[in-house]
Amino acid sequence: MSAAQQVSIALVHYPVYDKNREVVATAVTNLDIHDIARAARTYGVARYYIVTPVEEQRRLVEKIRLHWLEGWGSTYNPKRKSALELLQTEVSVEAAAADVEERTGKRPKLIVTGAAGRPNSVSFSALQALFAAEPEHPFLLLLGTGWGLTEDVFSKADYVLEPISGGGDYNHLSVRSATSIMLDRLFGR
Repeated sequence: MSAAQQVSIALVHYPVYDKNREVVATAVTNLDIHDIARAARTYGVARYYIVTPVEEQRRLVEKIRLHWLEGWGSTYNPKRKSALELLQTEVSVEAAAADVEERTGKRPKLIVTGAAGRPNSVSFSALQALFAAEPEHPFLLLLGTGWGLTEDVFSKADYVLEPISGGGDYNHLSVRSATSIMLDRLFGR
């Protein structure tokens, strides 16, 4: 099993902060559905979860997913179909972790990401070493939307991944861009 196959990613829409630091559920966006699925397929991760408690949002994701898997889109763009085969919606981070456990027989270790640095962050190279040291253990990489994952999510993490930084004082990448950079740093050649 490759290191990427040990890892599933979850785009978390709740619980996250808004710009006023209120805990909210953010809206699912079509670009995130497609672009993160394509990055996940490119780097070979096991599964891509979209986590939201909002039933209407989960139905929207499923409608889009089925269009590309079974509908007209499945023959129009087979590469998109291949990417969206990795996609699954879940109501919570806990439900996504339970699905990983059901698939693998082991509870995944949670890796939390964020734009702000934290003293207990692990580097990309240290995380690669963890994957190599535990080649049969699953990991779930949590990606926050809005203004980031809540402190409660951070408190439940096994690891906090160092932030991506361009070196300046501006650090506000889209989650799509950040995901691609993280996956490339972890699994790229």
